Amino acid sequence: MDFYEIVEKARKSGKIDKGTNEVTKAIERGTAKLVVIAEDVQPKEIVQHLPVLCKEKGIPYAFVDSRQKLGIAAGINVPAASIAVIDAGDAAAPIAELTKTTSETKPKKEKTESESTSETKPKKEKAKEAKPKAEKAEEKTKA
Repeated sequence: MDFYEIVEKARKSGKIDKGTNEVTKAIERGTAKLVVIAEDVQPKEIVQHLPVLCKEKGIPYAFVDSRQKLGIAAGINVPAASIAVIDAGDAAAPIAELTKTTSETKPKKEKTESESTSETKPKKEKAKEAKPKAEKAEEKTKA
C-alpha cells in the first residue's frame, strides 16, 4: 500500500490535518501518527523543517512525489505540500507495518559529480590540490 492510499484511508475513516502549518502544529503537539510530505514543493524551505521536527518527536514521515496527488488523496481540490495523519482509522495497520520497516522514507538524492569525486579523495590530496602552484614550488625549494 502506498502513502497516497494510506492518506485516503485515514481521511475516510479517521482524521488528517492538511497543509504545512497544521502539520507543524500536529507534530509539535505530538498528535501526528504519520507525516507525508510532497517532494515537488517549491521553494523547498516551506517543508524542510518537517523531517527535523518529526525526528525530534519520533514521528514517522515519508516523502511522496506529487503535491497534486497528495491533495487529491486528502480530499481537497488543491495541491497539498504536507499531510499529518491524526487518527489512522482503517489505515492503522498499514501505518504500523510501514513504521516497522522504516521510521522515515527519504527522497532519493543523486550525488553530483563533484560530491562523489570529492568524497573518494583523501584529505591530503584535497589539500595539495587546493594549494597554488607557487606554494608547491616554495615547499620543494625549502625541503
